[in-house]
Amino acid sequence: MTKTEIRVGGLGGQGIILCGSIIGKAAAIYAGKHATMIQAFGPEARGSACSAQIIVSDEAIGYPYVRRPDVLVLMSQDALIQFAPQIKPDGLVLHEEELVQTAGKLPSTVRALAIPATRFAEELGRRLVLNIVMVGFFAGATGLLPQEAVEKAVLDSVPKGTESLNLQALGKGYDYGRALLA
Repeated sequence: MTKTEIRVGGLGGQGIILCGSIIGKAAAIYAGKHATMIQAFGPEARGSACSAQIIVSDEAIGYPYVRRPDVLVLMSQDALIQFAPQIKPDGLVLHEEELVQTAGKLPSTVRALAIPATRFAEELGRRLVLNIVMVGFFAGATGLLPQEAVEKAVLDSVPKGTESLNLQALGKGYDYGRALLA
């Protein structure tokens, strides 16, 4: 059985829950896998801790909570501090390079890949699509889900009229993730 535990962490207002939801939707609806998602918010609506736990598996999932993430997707320094101790020894950390500094904070066996997602989102004209850039980066860097499945999940999840912008953001992140692996 192939099972991947994923935790997405950041701050309220960064689109953390949507990021997790798109990953889960891509897996369960468009890639024929099983997926669960649990979300957690801090007491404030914006600016407080926020996270999503996603499990993607080839078989039914009996327990929906992430115990030891295989992959961390991080968009704030606080999320790194909170979740880095839980990552598996051979895990992968994907992080926004301007908002998260991993130097000296991860075990030497953990691989960390950074993306200037905020800058990419700003270049596209809307900082708001930072989370979609990160979804693309996740898909490109892990190869866990087919690009087409993630595209369909994005189109099914974003507001009408923003599809083109969100697909550009997804593609930017995906291409960057693939290039880092090449």
